[in-house]
Amino acid sequence: MNKLSGFVFFSFLLMVVGCSPKASKTSNEGNNWINLFNGKNIDDWIVKIHGHEVGDNYGNTFRVEEGILKVRYDQYDGFKERYGHLYYKNPFSNYHLKMEYRFADGWMKDAPSYTELNSGVMFHSQDPRTMPKEQDWPISVEMQFLAGLPDGKPRPTGNMCSPGTDIVYEGKIYSGHCLNSTAKTYKPDEWVKAELIVLGDSLITHIINGDTVLQYSKPSIGGGVANRYDPKQKVDGTPLKSGFIALQSEGQPIDFRNIVLKELQ
Repeated sequence: MNKLSGFVFFSFLLMVVGCSPKASKTSNEGNNWINLFNGKNIDDWIVKIHGHEVGDNYGNTFRVEEGILKVRYDQYDGFKERYGHLYYKNPFSNYHLKMEYRFADGWMKDAPSYTELNSGVMFHSQDPRTMPKEQDWPISVEMQFLAGLPDGKPRPTGNMCSPGTDIVYEGKIYSGHCLNSTAKTYKPDEWVKAELIVLGDSLITHIINGDTVLQYSKPSIGGGVANRYDPKQKVDGTPLKSGFIALQSEGQPIDFRNIVLKELQ
């Protein structure tokens, strides 16, 4: 077999192996991509809001309107630390995740100030069904989404935050809770394309509008920030090889669309 023939054959094998039989495929991303959000409802997702039981979508926080998955608080009587997350029903280990987001008006002013124009996607998360009613954030890693504030200061998006977890950055365990990316600052009402490439407990890559903005590795259980969890779920030092994906609700309205995933081998 010559070099050209070998390359074609190897490429064909990669294409075949990469196909996922676990969910319906998208029509606009090619044969290897699956829709996590069907554009109609959140039947394939699990709600967990701080202070509420698993499955209680308090105040219709997570809803679908005009093909967009929305986070809203118009039925709230105040935020009252109701940190929420919407989890896709199945866990994943090695994958490429894509989505688009934009912020909307209506930030809950009784939420902490840092939550303004702030949201994100959690990954390698614990199963929401293992979270006590009063646990605030899941033990997970977050790709944080931010938009520019009226003060005009730089506020990059696509950052990393680590509730109940540790990551390795530039060869050592990162000591902070959040790590800024090199992304630009975007306007609140602008649709932003976010991508996350997760290779088990190895390399993690954040991509914003086509640009790689952050890389780190070796996610594991550890650190602080997550509160009132079941101690059995937080065994520090445990490598995070897989987990659930969850969209965040911290008091800031936000829209999501085109949420697709390709499993990697």
